[in-house]
Amino acid sequence: MATVDLTLDTFEDIVTKEGIVLVDFWAEWCGPCKRFGPIFDQSSENHPDVVHAKVDTEANQDLAGQFGITAIPTLMAFRDGIMVYNRAGAMAGPDLQSLVTAVEGLDMDEVRKQVAEHSASEHAEG
Repeated sequence: MATVDLTLDTFEDIVTKEGIVLVDFWAEWCGPCKRFGPIFDQSSENHPDVVHAKVDTEANQDLAGQFGITAIPTLMAFRDGIMVYNRAGAMAGPDLQSLVTAVEGLDMDEVRKQVAEHSASEHAEG
């Protein structure tokens, strides 16, 4: 499956769907981004069931700002609309494969429980 380009208008529709969505925040001028790009593209071919999306931070500065992107490439993983991974830095192919496997193996009932507990504790403090 080819990668999908995301914008502010399409981001929410894509990442809130059921399943796994990997989002690569990148820019044309970024050397590490250019090295990571083919690895990300290969992962999209290896995992057609996983949406591989890209955000050009130059063309989508509002979206990059909304997520506090200060270093690129930054990779985020969403599962069933919940962000479960967020880290800056390029990855090697085996590391990206391990990430996909880890996200596939998540107990989403447990993740939702942790998100609810974290949200409740934030409201109690605030």
